Amino acid sequence: MKCPYCGFTQDKVIDSRESKEADSIRRRRECERCNRRFTTYERLDEIPYMVIKKDGRREKFDRKKVLSGLLHSCQKRKVSATQMEQIVDAVESSVVDSAERERSTREIGELIMDRLKDIDTVAYIRFASVYRDFKDVNEFKLELEGLLSGKDSKGKRTGR
Repeated sequence: MKCPYCGFTQDKVIDSRESKEADSIRRRRECERCNRRFTTYERLDEIPYMVIKKDGRREKFDRKKVLSGLLHSCQKRKVSATQMEQIVDAVESSVVDSAERERSTREIGELIMDRLKDIDTVAYIRFASVYRDFKDVNEFKLELEGLLSGKDSKGKRTGR
């Protein structure tokens, strides 16, 4: 912590106390150069991680929503709870580790589909049909053909 009096960056903590509301920590510090004391406060980062929806709306990232979508896609499939949890963990890590506070649903959906495709192709198709909002049987057919040929619907080579 930089001393507000002399700018020196070395100090020692003399006292630490939690605030009455338990939402911050108050620390009394003493500069090791000028020996003057000053107070700092630590607070949790309160800016939420946001998801940009297809229509431009922004929502707080909700891990439960990701898991819910996976549960629907994987219903009656041999996808374990552990595998679904790993996908959700990967998505959450991607959101939290990003330099940006906002991620698009497109990025999140693609990440889920990439992982789901390697685990269970039926669950993948179920998820893709909702995520990509297939309008008719032809779009569904194109996705299936791409999956069978080893490419996704955008022509990218898959790992199969």
